[in-house]
Amino acid sequence: MARKKVELSEYERKRQENIAKTQALLRNLELEAAQAGLAPTAKTATSAKPKPKKPAPKKIKQEEVVPRRTSSRLKGIEADSDKAKRKAEEEHEARREADKAKRQRISDAYNFNDIVVAGKGWDTNGNFLSIVGPAKPYERTFDEQDVKETTDKELRVLREKMSGLELWPEFEPNELKITPERIYALGMHPTTEKPLVFAGDKLGNLGICDCSQKAQEVKVEDDEDADVEGPSITTLKPHTRTIHTFQFSPHDANALYSASYDSTVRKLDLAKGIAVEVYAPSDPNEDAPLSGVEISKNDANMLYFSTLDGRFGMYDMRTPSEKAAGLEIFHLSEKKIGGFSLHPSHPHLVATASLDRTLKIWDLRKINGKGEWRLPALVGEHESRLSVSHAAWNSAGQVATASYDDTIKIHDFSKCAEWKVGTSLTDAEMKPSVVIPHNNQTGRWVTILRAQWQQFPQDGVQRFCIGNMNRFVDMYTAKGQQLAQLGGEGITAVPAVAKFHPTQDWVAAGTASGKLCLWM
Repeated sequence: MARKKVELSEYERKRQENIAKTQALLRNLELEAAQAGLAPTAKTATSAKPKPKKPAPKKIKQEEVVPRRTSSRLKGIEADSDKAKRKAEEEHEARREADKAKRQRISDAYNFNDIVVAGKGWDTNGNFLSIVGPAKPYERTFDEQDVKETTDKELRVLREKMSGLELWPEFEPNELKITPERIYALGMHPTTEKPLVFAGDKLGNLGICDCSQKAQEVKVEDDEDADVEGPSITTLKPHTRTIHTFQFSPHDANALYSASYDSTVRKLDLAKGIAVEVYAPSDPNEDAPLSGVEISKNDANMLYFSTLDGRFGMYDMRTPSEKAAGLEIFHLSEKKIGGFSLHPSHPHLVATASLDRTLKIWDLRKINGKGEWRLPALVGEHESRLSVSHAAWNSAGQVATASYDDTIKIHDFSKCAEWKVGTSLTDAEMKPSVVIPHNNQTGRWVTILRAQWQQFPQDGVQRFCIGNMNRFVDMYTAKGQQLAQLGGEGITAVPAVAKFHPTQDWVAAGTASGKLCLWM
């Protein structure tokens, strides 16, 4: 039986015509290429070699952590001396022992729960890494439930008090642009009459905000609505580059000393409204950005500062600027000193934090050596896994540091008043008494987080505050107990630069957009 001829649809007929035309065009192109000598010959087509495979990437051998070599110069050991030779032999022996130890097997059981972090072991799932996670905006890690579950009555009362602080109700943070650029330094004037906040930014601007003012409505013509007039904010520009830190003089509350990346320290007289330069390098072409400044509690004329290239300086401001007689500079670190502080009651004790991953305690009562070897006595040092951003003394003799290894460490040197000249602490004595897990990964666009103590807490409980990457401000005691996690509506960026009022329970914080948050 003959099959019926299937008729093609109009669409299918046109499709086949197009295919035929395309094939004919390709044949014509091949013929033209062959005539022009551009087509591949049969020999070259068949003998074409396959592309060589890419070599497999070489495996990078992971290096074991061995004892680091330390600088003999910073320890005051002269080159080619017997002491230097003994030091070299000890370091060689330590590396040999470390190499021997890494070949040994662990036979005993290793209990992870033995690790104590801020009074806690690992988390409920047995995972230490999950204690500090990535930033999650507005996700709390401490809330009302933690306060309610507090069994210690005194601690609970303090937590309720600190957690009860509220944002300044008159204005939201979005309405409080205290500086034009990112805030690097922030502080509160010691007056207790009203909150007076100062902030230094990336371009050398100094913003001053009187936070005692009330919001006022301003009527606009031909408009039924009314605008709210913002607070009085005064902006000065005492520096040409970043204001990294500043301090109110402990001898004169009207004197504000600011240190900048423009290599100068300036004194702003708040009563007169005049800022004068009190320190600058003798060479006007020298670029030595400053990372810290303090005035000694014992001497109103002694200025202390640190630099981004690892130097620490002492300068007598009574000395004419063109003379170097009143200036001493010590190279305390091979890398950047991120911040330093003097002990409030014993200002001869200096704590420095450095990019070389160390916290170091120095005693200015004993200075030995000559030239680059002239250094204060090193009392002790503690090394972290990553760089240490800042070191801050409190009045009880404890030092708080924040590090890029995602920890806040509290070192207890409460017996430092008993230290004699030449005291040297062991590694065990330099270990922190408390380690608090804390996300310190600020990245490029957020100012580095620093733990800042309340200088004179009225209830005697030592506490500090620090910015939180989830857009809060955390508050802890010297024992590592969290007191509060301050937040609120209108906070659209990380309040990275946080500071207590010296005596009042007021906390101010600044963001990368120059906005101010204030809790009272």
